[in-house]
Amino acid sequence: MEVLRRHMEELGEHDIGWLAALKDPMVGKALQFLHGDLAHPWTVERLGRCVGLSRSALADRFRYLLREPPMQYLTRWRLQTAAQRLRDSDEGIAAIAAEVGYESEAAFNRAFKRHVGKPPATWRSGARARKLSLTNN
Repeated sequence: MEVLRRHMEELGEHDIGWLAALKDPMVGKALQFLHGDLAHPWTVERLGRCVGLSRSALADRFRYLLREPPMQYLTRWRLQTAAQRLRDSDEGIAAIAAEVGYESEAAFNRAFKRHVGKPPATWRSGARARKLSLTNN
């Protein structure tokens, strides 16, 4: 933790990346909101209001620091979180979809397949088989 803390203290205003984004007062706050309530129906406008910036100012700052727009980041984070839940829990796909902000299982299935290349159920089976083979070796 101390190494991370020192590294973040040494970051300059022109540095980019996830740690620089966390250190940024507005983008860091936006990331806290996104990570704190993944299922919330976020928009860039709503997120901007939460952190005290206009939609365009937040989008520009977010894109500069993280090299992707806020909603693209949110989608990627939601799907990474869902993949972890699929691999590590027995929760149903619809429940996981709702936890990460998808209103329907069908929309979640389409997004997951687009991101991962396989539907959630197929990916879950393969991920569990890989996890089991790793623990048995």
